[in-house]
Amino acid sequence: MQPLIYHNPNCGTSRNTLAMIEASGETPEIVEYVDNPPSRERLLWLLEQMGMTPRDLLRRKGTPYDELGLADPTLTDEQLIEAMQAHPILINRPIVVTAKGVRLCRPSERVLDLLATPVAAFTKTDGEVVTYTKGEV
Repeated sequence: MQPLIYHNPNCGTSRNTLAMIEASGETPEIVEYVDNPPSRERLLWLLEQMGMTPRDLLRRKGTPYDELGLADPTLTDEQLIEAMQAHPILINRPIVVTAKGVRLCRPSERVLDLLATPVAAFTKTDGEVVTYTKGEV
């Protein structure tokens, strides 16, 4: 299975995750989800696979989270899903799907356990060096 990344090229974590996938010798399918958001059904599937609630997946920074009042604890999962569908930037990223599973890759090195042949060492754009030992991410 070809890896798939829900990617935002404006996000450093997303760019690092994509670079780690490529450095591991894989060519992922890239979905720039802000312009091409997952369907409601796909979003629900992603949440289920990651064991997350809609609230867990909400991104606050650089989004209309506060303006939409999404911190309100009385909002239902359905209301949060509707907000993410209307404003895909609210979906935290990057989400990676591989044959090994589905994961929100924050920090970016969380992707390494999902890859068939993960790169042993990687330097992120900020200069941080990530070394990989199976199961330690």
